[in-house]
Amino acid sequence: MRHTIRALVASLAALPLALAVAPPAHAADPTTMTSGFYVDPHSSAKQWVAANPADGRAPAINASVANTPTARWFGAWSGTIGTATGAYTGAADHADKLPVLVAYNIHLRDSCGGHSGGGASSPSAYATWIAQFAGGIANRPALVVLEPDSLADYGCLNQNQIRERQGMLSGALAEFNRQAPNTWVYLDAGNPGWVNAATMAQRLHEAGLRQAHGFSLNVSNYYTTAQSSAYGNAVNSELADRYGYTKPFVIDTSRNGNGSNGEWCNPAGRRIGTPTQLGGGAEMLLWIKVPGESDGNCGVGSGSSAGQFLPEVAYRMVYGY
Repeated sequence: MRHTIRALVASLAALPLALAVAPPAHAADPTTMTSGFYVDPHSSAKQWVAANPADGRAPAINASVANTPTARWFGAWSGTIGTATGAYTGAADHADKLPVLVAYNIHLRDSCGGHSGGGASSPSAYATWIAQFAGGIANRPALVVLEPDSLADYGCLNQNQIRERQGMLSGALAEFNRQAPNTWVYLDAGNPGWVNAATMAQRLHEAGLRQAHGFSLNVSNYYTTAQSSAYGNAVNSELADRYGYTKPFVIDTSRNGNGSNGEWCNPAGRRIGTPTQLGGGAEMLLWIKVPGESDGNCGVGSGSSAGQFLPEVAYRMVYGY
């Protein structure tokens, strides 16, 4: 009897510790708090159409690109970040729509690719920035894609920088859980052609995936929805086998209508994909990259800078040539 009591006391004593390390559970589902996805009224596609109404390409771009719900990207260009995210999610909330935001300001961003290099000046500067990002959203419903490419783009980082990056991402997730309880955050997991599923599962876990709602795939890339879904399922299999949990994932379908030709930087012959929706082979299919926005000075975007809207590229993406 005394042995049984001692065992019971020991198990009860261990319980608070287990609860303390468990990831916070979000009761709120932002997709049920709104009446659909938010169309950014100031997207680069919207602005181009408004400024060029007589251009022969404008009707197609307006119908097929500018009015599809697409993510708004935030970085150093966004000004005071808490004000920016607060204004954007506030406008969406007023319209009873669900906004998708991308946080893209991690220290040593795009250290290998280079076309989108930059980011916060230090890990501590990033911690301040992302805390203000989350604080701006506050209690409003939102989806956030956290730092595209940050876990796949390890090749140009040393071990200390990798540990710093893991800490930045884990800290970011903690801030969203603390300040933005109605936000689902997706930690980015690259794409099927970059890092194998076992390695990506380890990187996600080490960066704090347990704290996130899920992970994102194919951001700014071209792999088909089927390829991306298979990769996401493979990552989840690795997570289950090695760490005992799985997570939902979302897929960027903005430019995957013709699949990938192996090139990632403004390849020719690509096409817009399935518009933003719930389900479809993932938790959601989202337009995360705006079709027509350049990947950098490369491919059919030669002479452009990353993020610059190229109407001819957008127009060709509508028709797939």
